Amino acid sequence: MLLIRPLTFADLQGLERLAVVSGGRMTTLPANRDHLNELINRTRQSLRKEVTQYSDESYRFVLEDQTNGEIVGVCGIDASVGMNTPFYSYRVDEVVHASSELQIHNRIPALHLCQDYTGSARLCTLFLDKAYRTEENLNLLSRSRMLFIAEYPERFANKLIAELQGVADSKNRSPFWECLGRHFFNMDFAKANYLTGINSKGFIADLMPHYPVYVPLLSDEAQASLGQPRPDMIEVKKLLEDEGFSYRRYVDIFDAGPTLEARTQDIRTVSLCKKDIIKISNDVSGANQVDVLISNTERENFRCVVTKLDPQQPEITTELATLLHLSNGDDVRIISL
Repeated sequence: MLLIRPLTFADLQGLERLAVVSGGRMTTLPANRDHLNELINRTRQSLRKEVTQYSDESYRFVLEDQTNGEIVGVCGIDASVGMNTPFYSYRVDEVVHASSELQIHNRIPALHLCQDYTGSARLCTLFLDKAYRTEENLNLLSRSRMLFIAEYPERFANKLIAELQGVADSKNRSPFWECLGRHFFNMDFAKANYLTGINSKGFIADLMPHYPVYVPLLSDEAQASLGQPRPDMIEVKKLLEDEGFSYRRYVDIFDAGPTLEARTQDIRTVSLCKKDIIKISNDVSGANQVDVLISNTERENFRCVVTKLDPQQPEITTELATLLHLSNGDDVRIISL
């Protein structure tokens, strides 16, 4: 069975393996031991912190294979972004050029560097080992975060965003970066991503063009990549759209991947998950059992799995109760898959 739980310092080696396997494609999962240690430290501090108003808390969860103890996935939530360091996006908007003398009126798409998402919560660091990549596991990894948000809404901003990696080739070269970013940064895409991942973000403000970038001046390949996710992110995009996220013409400044957004309280799993009391039994059966996500309601010891049960009369085995840190009569959150 696969289990979602918060990151601990004992997971450092497993987290390093995932960072290497990801091949530098994830800004928020750089192969840097000091930064990964800091991710763990921030998670532990954020979970211990009593929060009445969200700030810069950050939470990372791992997917653990209970058969061998291996860490096979990671996901995260930032309570709000841009509070301590700038959070940049490109807003794809139109610039109007008109000449009454020539009777010409042109609306030209342009990229505007902005910080419009400052203060929003963010889903981040979603990575699943290729050997474990199934629809069920992807649901567990991504949607378990929504159950945590549902239980602790005061810890997160009212708007939630998710940045999806943009188009890149097999050598991790981005057509958008090659056309635009490289001219200003004089470094390859992977290095820029890495520096951003370890929080060396000052160079972005120093070097990025602050005037609108006219889209028709970009190469055809760069234009085609605007707002398009990497092929292996299409499944994640569909999952998020099913949750109520939508694309509002904001893209990543490096690879032009789409940013999706939703009102936190309107997310399907957050709004529809059921809070109930669990019953523990050694004889769990029934014709009404369906696949569900089930989590406890603890903070530091948050646990979540996929299992089968009757959502109207939730019962689980003693073995599963132990795994989820549950006792008879405890509260749980449940959402049908």
